[in-house]
Amino acid sequence: MPNLPDSGFHRVASFYDRLARLVYGDALEQAQLSLLPHLPQQGRVLVIGGGSGWILEQLLLAGKQLDILYLDAAPAMLQRARHRFERFRQPHQCMVSFRLGTEQALQPHEQFEAVITPFLLDLFPPLRLQQLMQTLAAALTPHGRWLFADFWPMQQPPPLRQRLLVWSMYSFFGFVSGVKAKQLPDYTAHFNSLGFKEEFSRSFYEGMVQAKVFYLSPALS
Repeated sequence: MPNLPDSGFHRVASFYDRLARLVYGDALEQAQLSLLPHLPQQGRVLVIGGGSGWILEQLLLAGKQLDILYLDAAPAMLQRARHRFERFRQPHQCMVSFRLGTEQALQPHEQFEAVITPFLLDLFPPLRLQQLMQTLAAALTPHGRWLFADFWPMQQPPPLRQRLLVWSMYSFFGFVSGVKAKQLPDYTAHFNSLGFKEEFSRSFYEGMVQAKVFYLSPALS
């Protein structure tokens, strides 16, 4: 496999979904499902870091007319998502295109009514995360929505069980997939710096998993 940026999850594609369900049950899936009502009825949607394609199937089932760009840096994940789409037989009104790469693969003119980051932002250290989020913010239309599902920093100090779980996640994926982050980001600071406001929030897995929707504040746009 080429040494592509942020492609480390290529090595875990065959078992990542099973591992996530073993540890978190259906919490990660439920968090993503809670975001679907906040999608526009029609428009262009970017899914970045969607992995093996479970979230893509849910978008197709949502009954909306969407032009979806599915962007992932891991070749094996993108291949699995493409195969799931090719096997999907239920009627839908969506157009789907697949692209290998990071946010740098987006074209300067591309704009989206919604950006979905499913368990992506926790993978990056602060500077890299800032660069990623700036690029995604620039790709969002002025009235667009950022649909976020991820692990969220808990109250300080967090319970021992959650500290151990976060440590084990970063240790395992740091070794296996080359994840550079060492701790959960301060998402609030990053979204605030870009002028985003929160309009929806729901917690799962005792608050460790959060689904949120952000919009760009007109006063700061």
